[in-house]
Amino acid sequence: MKIVLPVAGNGLRLRPYTENLPKCLLPVAGKTILDWIVEDSLFLKPAETIFITGYKAETVDSFLAERSAWGKTRTVVQNNPQGLGEAISLALPFVGDDEPLLIILGDTLFEADLSVLEQADENILYTFKVEDPRRFGVAVTDAEGRIERLVEKPQEFVSDEAIVGIYYIKDTKVLKESLKYLMVNDIRTKNEFQLTDALEMMIQKGCRFRTAPVSKWLDCGLAETLLETNAHVLNRNDNSADFIRDDVKVIAPCYIGKDAKLTNCTIGPNVAVGDGCVVENCTIENAVLWNGVTVCNKQLDNVIIHE
Repeated sequence: MKIVLPVAGNGLRLRPYTENLPKCLLPVAGKTILDWIVEDSLFLKPAETIFITGYKAETVDSFLAERSAWGKTRTVVQNNPQGLGEAISLALPFVGDDEPLLIILGDTLFEADLSVLEQADENILYTFKVEDPRRFGVAVTDAEGRIERLVEKPQEFVSDEAIVGIYYIKDTKVLKESLKYLMVNDIRTKNEFQLTDALEMMIQKGCRFRTAPVSKWLDCGLAETLLETNAHVLNRNDNSADFIRDDVKVIAPCYIGKDAKLTNCTIGPNVAVGDGCVVENCTIENAVLWNGVTVCNKQLDNVIIHE
């Protein structure tokens, strides 16, 4: 199996935080978004993990150079982004026709059982049940959970199973053929080459797809949702019990980074303090402090401090 992570986006909705970092490297609960995604998939032992980069590509390259524990990695630059379908097509020359492929969008966190992929014998799209399917692409399934068709933002109810951005492809050769057909014939949706159009072609050609559930779908697309995701994920990386000082109160869940200096403050709940931060005379809750930040004499709530 190979894993492909598209991380080329420029994160415009997260300005100013993405002015110097790609969205996938924003800190959440003591790690980057990319750390959480990749570390949760390492048990699958991919032969290679391919990152489709674009915005701040050199920053991702430098980051990956420090992640030797991730095994073999490769970056492919999407110079002129023309949709997710085009992004995936750039990775396919490095994936064998008979080699399973796991695609995970590199800007959203999730909680899902990926272990089913170790024995999977068909294509799988992970889905999350939503209250308002009109905002999403959805999978329409039969009684046995087999996908019959994909529908983009249906205005009339056809399914509540939203496609969340985790795609396991067993029929890699057919995916290659479908994406090539779209691109050679310049078939676009909303002026982009869409992966879902290629997947729909695969279904129509007889490829078997089924759904698998996502128990949590954690958005990182806006500052407020990033903070909500930080609060949830901190339960997996809470080290507040390790930080005990007479003049410092840390309320779980919190993550306190290496060499952080806290003096006369109350931290938490739901706060991630980056490495090397200095915090003095503060009360902070529901916040993310990036590495090296200094905060003094403040009362903060629901904030991201990046400089």
